[in-house]
Amino acid sequence: MEKSTQEPAEKTNVETVGSVVARDYRAAEVFEKYGIDFCCGGNMPLAQACREKGIDLAVLMRDLEETAARPLERSQNYDAWELPFLADYIVNAHHGYLKESIPTITAYANKIAQVHGPNHPEVAQIAQIFEKVAADLMQHLKSEEEQLFPAIRRLTEMRKEGGAPNPDEIKKLKAVLSELGHEHDEVGAAVHEIRRLSKNYAVPADACNTFTVTYQKLEEFEDDLHKHVHLENNILFPKAGKL
Repeated sequence: MEKSTQEPAEKTNVETVGSVVARDYRAAEVFEKYGIDFCCGGNMPLAQACREKGIDLAVLMRDLEETAARPLERSQNYDAWELPFLADYIVNAHHGYLKESIPTITAYANKIAQVHGPNHPEVAQIAQIFEKVAADLMQHLKSEEEQLFPAIRRLTEMRKEGGAPNPDEIKKLKAVLSELGHEHDEVGAAVHEIRRLSKNYAVPADACNTFTVTYQKLEEFEDDLHKHVHLENNILFPKAGKL
């Protein structure tokens, strides 16, 4: 009996938020409910995340267990996908979304900054932050599509054929992974600042339709970014680093 009470505590002190979501993406719903960052903050142990948020660990674990008890569709098991397939999914689902939505959100954010800036100075800050996020992300996507993902495909195929990768390519891959991970942290912090400035995307009483739509699109952008960064930080990057 004594051993069984210690094991869960030991596990939650070691297992990270990101590893839980990597195993079952539905756990993201639970972490979002409690305001726990599972993408950029995915390396934090469960117990520490709960302490920092003032959350009862037992309550969180119960919610995670209830979520895990539901049948898991095969299509949701991203951790089981081969790396080239996962990379293609990220490009099609998330890079495609960003390339389509960023110009629209940028235009809307700038518009409400001009119209509502005098009464709501925070929207001017939001527009400025998002413009930098947009520029950084477009360069980030280019690095992934032109450097990281092709390298992953080459090394995966080489591994299947039993070949030995070039040490220089491995060194370059690790450097790219490190830089991309750092960029994720910077973008994540900027998006969190947008949420703070907007008071969790609360639309003020005097807002126009464009103001409302802008906040809706910013929140949608953040939701997509969380899943996007999770797939890379907690699944794709660690596995690519082992190639």
